[in-house]
Amino acid sequence: MLLGVKEIQEIIPHRYPFLLIDGVEELEEGKRVVAVKNVSMNEYFFQGHFPQEPVMPAVLIIEALAQAGAVALLRMEQFKGKIAYFTGIDKAKIRKKVVPGDVLKLEVEIIKIKGPAGIGKAIATVAGQKAVEAELMFFIS
Repeated sequence: MLLGVKEIQEIIPHRYPFLLIDGVEELEEGKRVVAVKNVSMNEYFFQGHFPQEPVMPAVLIIEALAQAGAVALLRMEQFKGKIAYFTGIDKAKIRKKVVPGDVLKLEVEIIKIKGPAGIGKAIATVAGQKAVEAELMFFIS
């Protein structure tokens, strides 16, 4: 693992229970990141989503992708110490449910940066199968 939770927390401001990435496997600052989320039955959201059939909410998978993208961006020298705000989403598709025991692979490629704003192409997979994909917009402040 390239970065663990402690190192991630030095880059992005998210903390438990809203830090949704457990580690970073690959990182090209400002270009791309591959992170992981180990989905556990102990996640707070499974208490109500859904008690009879636990499924990770797709919006939280998208948030996990945004957090992974933020790691790639905030490691860039000009953005260190700042916050990456998630400002928009386009072309989102939910393709597979994510359940306890899954390892969610979060891949984000930064496809455009103009000043403090940009777009990342994000794909979340489980065992090589696409679960969620989207284009995420961000603003760094």
